[in-house]
Amino acid sequence: MIRNLLLISNSTLYGSGYLDHCEDEIRKFLKKNSNVLFIPYARPSGISHTEYTKIAYKRFQKMGFELTGIQTYSNPKKAVKNAEAVFIGGGNTFVLLNGLYKADILNIIRKKVGEGMKYIGTSAGSNVACKSIKTTNDMPIIYPPSFKALNLVPFNINPHYIDPTPDSKHMGETRETRIKEFHFYNKEYVVGLREGAMLHVNNDKIILKGTTGARVFKKGVETKECQLGDTLSFLLK
Repeated sequence: MIRNLLLISNSTLYGSGYLDHCEDEIRKFLKKNSNVLFIPYARPSGISHTEYTKIAYKRFQKMGFELTGIQTYSNPKKAVKNAEAVFIGGGNTFVLLNGLYKADILNIIRKKVGEGMKYIGTSAGSNVACKSIKTTNDMPIIYPPSFKALNLVPFNINPHYIDPTPDSKHMGETRETRIKEFHFYNKEYVVGLREGAMLHVNNDKIILKGTTGARVFKKGVETKECQLGDTLSFLLK
């Protein structure tokens, strides 16, 4: 299967600016002369699509790439069909997926990726690239028609993954606990992507990149700690 995806845990790291920590990987991923279609449906902090696009536009322009928000097109389906690359930013995953269903572009994105269109996702944008959004960290502030997502990969991601801290005074569930709850009802792999980590999916190969590692959870199997540079292609089987 043809697929070229860059699935990033987060758009910012503490002490750095928007997409600073993943700029080198984005540059290598997009290469030269790429025109990027931005899908701002996740609306972080409730900002408008136009406001969100301005943030992404300035950052991609700084990297030497052209970026256009999908909301500026009268026909979003045609915009996806003509795109060389798609970038879906973070925000609320439920709002994002609802927007994708409302625009009726999930099947078109899936088809275009299968034909070679590049896909970049950060946070919620990485969540919707997966089988479902059931492992998002977001509040379900809106109810999309389904939790089923783009299914560009047959596993799920938990972005912003935080390791359990033995001496923490936090009395709520850890991310690990929540993923175990997910696996009571579901069997697919879940990748806990720490801040600064990302997955480069190139056809049938996955490489863990970034500045931190990840943990891979599988129902009934011991959790696997993964380091930068590891090949995680087993996730596609």
